[in-house]
Amino acid sequence: MTKYLLSRLLRGLFSIIIVVAIVMVMIYSLLDRKSIFQTDSAWSHQKLNAKTAYEYSKWEEYGYLDYIPYSEFLTTSLKNGEITQDEYNAAIKFGDTAAKDSDAAKAQIERMRAKYEKEGYTFIRLDALKSGKTYKDGGRPQIFVYRDIPLINRLVSYFTGLFSVDYTSYVKEDIDNRGIEFTLFDPAYGGAFAPAIMGTGTQHKYLLYFDDQFPFIHQNLLQVNLGKSYSISSGVDVFDILNQSQGSFKKSQVTYPSGNVENSADDIHTLTYVAGSLENGTLVVKTNYVDDYTSVSTRSTGMSKLGYSFVIGLISVAIAYLLAIPLGTLMARKKDKLIDKLGTIYIVFIIAVPSLAYIFLFKAIGYNMGLPTTFDMENPSVVMFILPIISLALPSVANLMKWLRRYMIDQMNSDYVKFARSGGLSEGEIFRKHVLKNAIIPIVHGIPGSVLGSLVGAIITERVYVVPGAGNMLTKAINQYDNGVIVGMTLFYAVISVISVILGDLLMSLMDPRISFTSKRR
Repeated sequence: MTKYLLSRLLRGLFSIIIVVAIVMVMIYSLLDRKSIFQTDSAWSHQKLNAKTAYEYSKWEEYGYLDYIPYSEFLTTSLKNGEITQDEYNAAIKFGDTAAKDSDAAKAQIERMRAKYEKEGYTFIRLDALKSGKTYKDGGRPQIFVYRDIPLINRLVSYFTGLFSVDYTSYVKEDIDNRGIEFTLFDPAYGGAFAPAIMGTGTQHKYLLYFDDQFPFIHQNLLQVNLGKSYSISSGVDVFDILNQSQGSFKKSQVTYPSGNVENSADDIHTLTYVAGSLENGTLVVKTNYVDDYTSVSTRSTGMSKLGYSFVIGLISVAIAYLLAIPLGTLMARKKDKLIDKLGTIYIVFIIAVPSLAYIFLFKAIGYNMGLPTTFDMENPSVVMFILPIISLALPSVANLMKWLRRYMIDQMNSDYVKFARSGGLSEGEIFRKHVLKNAIIPIVHGIPGSVLGSLVGAIITERVYVVPGAGNMLTKAINQYDNGVIVGMTLFYAVISVISVILGDLLMSLMDPRISFTSKRR
């Protein structure tokens, strides 16, 4: 079994890398990179040289390439001691054309060209565009270099940065009492009994803590970095977007590090370090905080995207199995009878009709019944879950009924069933104790996938009912060309799929002792 699990994990890891690589090739090589500007209002207002420079800066932000403007090159050179402040001041201004450059600018521009062309960059100089003696809108000269990021570099960078551990040397500034502290009395709870591990010099103030939110124990020590979002939640990691609560502010009594107590939605357990924020902050910041751990997230009344997807998916899976197993069994027992024909009609209908069509059908029926057809985050209710759950459960019921009926009919023709009949067992006992037990083994294999698949959400269903879940987020990311979210969600989907297959195999072996994943050689 150990050898099998190790083999499965290694093959699964290889499959995950291949899938992510394929998606990266599709996004960064096969699709027109200018597509990212379709929803960018700032891009449409740019003109001429300024528009070109803006495009390259955005392409760097979206992970297509490395982009270094001339001003950044000079700033880095000054910081590294390669040039003096006087040389920087003399070279920062360059001419409208190469012929009009000062000697100082010409020397630094040539140094920049030689340095980066050697590293595979392309040097670009856009001469000024003027109308008379004045620059046209966006016509100022531009100098920069760029280099497309190779796929192998992109993959290595992505996977090596997938996990990060918070540490006491994260803060580069000089601070007092750098280290980690364990306390039984969390200051965020006003000194009440609540264990917590807190850091100084770390990125997060709280590394491990308890609160009243499921799963009640949380950590910031190990961070998962699926990739930054560019449009859905700009600058926020995909993993954090999936786990952030949503909706209106959830206010409660909050004890700030200074000891002030206020009715606020701030979550003190999310404090992160921002250099100089206390000294340069507002009066509110200086009143509530005692150091530069001042950046804080807020609590909301709703669940996270993963939470909504998982609740809807898990309930639909439970309903599907609870309905499909007895109905599929009944169809097999009453083969070619009325109940079997009715079940077949339902199965054929679900298979024949496109999923989008029957989802809209259920939505229309629900609307006429007075059920909410979209999610209202400001006025949440249990009723708004009904239609998405039904839309997910009913197709799953048909699929499970189809396969269970087929497996049971196959088992009914087996020799052990004939022996059971000859032994005097009733048809009910034969179906319950023998046929169903053997026929359900392949069905059991799909249970882990169905449960874990609830985490990734249902793309079409969530889009139709405006569910703020993981599936809906992926469709928005695709529409807005948010490459970071697309790659991050691809990795998330792939990991869930690999884990589901392994758990399905293990569950099958538990259900049927005859299934073994060890090979014996003679």
